[in-house]
Amino acid sequence: MDEFQIETAQNVGINQNVASISDRMLGYLIDSAIILVYTIGVMLLLTTLNLDMGEMWPVYLLVTLPAFLYYVLLETFLNGKTVGKIIMNTRVVKIDGSKPGFSNYFVRWILRIIDVALTSGGIAAFTILIKGNGQRLGDIAAGTTVISEKQLLTIEDTLIKDIPLDYVPTYSQVTMLNDKDMQTIKNLYDDALRKGNHNVILNLHDRLLKVLDIETQDKPVYFVAKIIKDYNFYTQNM
Repeated sequence: MDEFQIETAQNVGINQNVASISDRMLGYLIDSAIILVYTIGVMLLLTTLNLDMGEMWPVYLLVTLPAFLYYVLLETFLNGKTVGKIIMNTRVVKIDGSKPGFSNYFVRWILRIIDVALTSGGIAAFTILIKGNGQRLGDIAAGTTVISEKQLLTIEDTLIKDIPLDYVPTYSQVTMLNDKDMQTIKNLYDDALRKGNHNVILNLHDRLLKVLDIETQDKPVYFVAKIIKDYNFYTQNM
């Protein structure tokens, strides 16, 4: 899974997991199937009403409007997700990791006609591969990308980590914390990195500065990472 680093307005560097093309294609196929089933269902329903052509077309256009607006409506009201994205655990976010607004979703939706519908996704796939940060044409114009929220559990998710023999700790105050405190901090920190939630990292940074009575010039994301490493250093060498 590819990653790219964003720099937030608060100068917090966060690695985002870019949604793979396969995940995006599967999500697209799921959404397309839902739209197709809905449209066919509407057509079958209309045929049972025995409307003449003059009456059918206005009704058809009205009841198929939700299918036409499917992506922009769902992404707006489901916080960057459609049914396909929910199943594939992906989400639309702004390139700085923050939540998009309606205008961002609308631009993505309009340009979907060019890079997805008219080219069967060819331009979208090509652009995503070239850009390397999950952006198709609609994303570039809207300032968005699609990230994966899948949690890849590894040995890194445990509290205990190997520390290099030459590692030099920075904050001895971490010994004031206990294993339960540090596991909570690490879980919140790792989850925030995966989801690009820089507000959680900022809150951890501010809370740790206050509790440990520390002054630092480190950026929040690096500061919290050092706290975790320093705690491991001291507990492994006690």
